[in-house]
Amino acid sequence: MNILVTGCAGFIGSHISKRLAEEGHTVIGIDNLNEYYDVSLKIARLGEMAGNDKFSFIKLDLCDMSGMSALFDNYRFDVVCHLAAQAGVRYSFENPQAYIDSNITGFGNIISLSCKHHIPHFIYASSSSVYGKNSKVPFSENDHLEGQVSLYAETKRKNELEALRYSEESGLFCTGLRFFTVYGPWGRPDMAPMLFMDSIFKGKEIKVFNKGELWRDFTYIDDIVNVVEKVVTSGPDADAPYRIYNIGHSSPVYLNDFISILEEIIGIKAKKVPIPMQPGDVITTYADTTLIQNKFGIKPSTDIRTGIEKLWAWYRNFYKSRE
Repeated sequence: MNILVTGCAGFIGSHISKRLAEEGHTVIGIDNLNEYYDVSLKIARLGEMAGNDKFSFIKLDLCDMSGMSALFDNYRFDVVCHLAAQAGVRYSFENPQAYIDSNITGFGNIISLSCKHHIPHFIYASSSSVYGKNSKVPFSENDHLEGQVSLYAETKRKNELEALRYSEESGLFCTGLRFFTVYGPWGRPDMAPMLFMDSIFKGKEIKVFNKGELWRDFTYIDDIVNVVEKVVTSGPDADAPYRIYNIGHSSPVYLNDFISILEEIIGIKAKKVPIPMQPGDVITTYADTTLIQNKFGIKPSTDIRTGIEKLWAWYRNFYKSRE
């Protein structure tokens, strides 16, 4: 298959690109390498695919419609796997324009080009954040969404609705993937697993929101990749041109317990600073994965301790090599 992966230097995108290329698919990866976090980490992720002639990287911004149009004119794609986005809930309160540009304008560009070029399957990343104020758990794809609590979440919900419109009006086969708190090697440094790990190891304070009275459905990256690969290679559902799936471990972890596991694995006590709930935060994320299990016979299964141990092993090796 010829596959376009956007955000290929990102955390999830790099893992997906690497797996698909290793499985023999031709992968064209694009990324704008923005400075939201350490660009050298993104470049290092790309380095993991160096030497694999099945993977090609093009530096390109989704908002560059001229460049995006040329990309679609020059290549024929069997699948578009759209993983690029401006990530981060709290940052959306600081720099809303970044989310409008990437998540609204950029998404509009790529889905319109996918429709214009008759791409057989358009897959895109959504987020558990779309569940917003929902109090019913676990979160099901069939739930009525009560309202998002951050601009980031709103942009992801708008993406889902735009994909629905394209599917209904143009017959574009669209599959949305609602990811739940993904972590693991090569993870984003602004997310709690990496941020806490780094701070605990270096003896820095960690901010613990709501006194740690939060629950997160942490999902290990390899489990995410296994499911996404299945979605990509299985093709669109002929009976349902518009699909959305939760991808989560379906076993929320109490934040204070999560910190305790980090302390045990790292061997250092955390310096915790209690912080009130922040705008955009929710108490619990919890995925109902019935749909993905029934459709593909697969679901995330890596337990939190095993996942953190693998993250810690990668962290020590990666950052030691950069000293």
